[in-house]
Amino acid sequence: MSDQQADFQRYLAPTSPHPIGLEVQRAEGPFIWDTDGKRFTDLVSGIAVNNLGHRHPEVIRAIQEQSERYLHVMPYGEFVQEPTLELARLLVSLLPDGLDSCYFVNSGTESIEAAMKLAKRATGRTRLIAAEGAYHGSTHGALSITDNEKKKFHARPLLPDVGFIPFGEESALSAIDSSVAGVIIEPTQGDAGVRIPPKGYLQAVRNRCDETGSLLILDEIQTGMGRTGGLFAFLSSGIVPDVLCTAKALGAGLPMGAFIASRDIMELWTHNPMLGHITTFGGHPLCCAAALAGLRVLTEQGVLDKVESKGRLFEEGLQHSAIVELRRSGLMMALEFENPDIVQRIVHSALDRGIITFWFLSDPQSFRLQPPLNIEDELIIESCRILREVFDEVCGSSD
Repeated sequence: MSDQQADFQRYLAPTSPHPIGLEVQRAEGPFIWDTDGKRFTDLVSGIAVNNLGHRHPEVIRAIQEQSERYLHVMPYGEFVQEPTLELARLLVSLLPDGLDSCYFVNSGTESIEAAMKLAKRATGRTRLIAAEGAYHGSTHGALSITDNEKKKFHARPLLPDVGFIPFGEESALSAIDSSVAGVIIEPTQGDAGVRIPPKGYLQAVRNRCDETGSLLILDEIQTGMGRTGGLFAFLSSGIVPDVLCTAKALGAGLPMGAFIASRDIMELWTHNPMLGHITTFGGHPLCCAAALAGLRVLTEQGVLDKVESKGRLFEEGLQHSAIVELRRSGLMMALEFENPDIVQRIVHSALDRGIITFWFLSDPQSFRLQPPLNIEDELIIESCRILREVFDEVCGSSD
């Protein structure tokens, strides 16, 4: 064990008994180099954060320019700050009517927490409905609507008046009634192992929320910012949520989240009481400058147009008899194997060969691939070749 790794375990609070422990020296594009100079191909993008790869030059330029102007000057909502305002303008211009007011926070979990509060405030109700298999974060409120008891039981009691319905089953939507303040759904479930609902499901949820007066909250923290091919997954569904939550790739490598709703709903924060929701660092100008640059690259340089074809190239290149199921939405993929032990061996063997993959908290028999959206086709082909060799090594040849 190196001195760095020993101090890592000594001074930083642990999250697992066996962290990967990769000692990072630098990162650029789709690659990370360790302190020994070994290069790794990053096929998880920091868990769907670095959708443009590491240190995209236009993002770095925006960060540098903003750092020379000002950093934090005031908690969110009081001063007019150009990068924050410009980001909101651009986001709203890319979204349907009804999503015209942005509230910037620091993370996906914070956006979920605020959306839950907003649903209760807007409806005067208390009940929240989420989906079985959902993951929305680890704070008390977000954990309450996360369906993973292994993560929850030590933190109980959690929020009361929360219910879960089977994901993708229209017949279960009757559980949404006039007592429900908000329904929180992922358009494609992420931590559950890339679970894609049947066509028409989101429309059915939207219709049921309209019938009952419940707010529909879409968690696009993983699926947003181009991950599934459109800027947001819901844009291809024909619906508009009441509240849209986004984070991860929004900040283009810096910590950032947002929840977006109508101006009428957002006005509720201003009175009874004033400052009904507040954040010190939300809308930080440095993060917003990075996000603005990243969003422009995504939407103006044809990145989104190639997501589906690159996803198909991965899917074709990863075919192997040991795979139980490959689930994919754009460049969001889960590869399921017979048991979690196989998955752990694949993840570690791939790392030894210079390929970074990762598992799912709530789907341990699958591992994830969420590569940069602008990954080159040649690197996809080479990465798939290496991963097939890993599958052969761990599971036996597919020939």
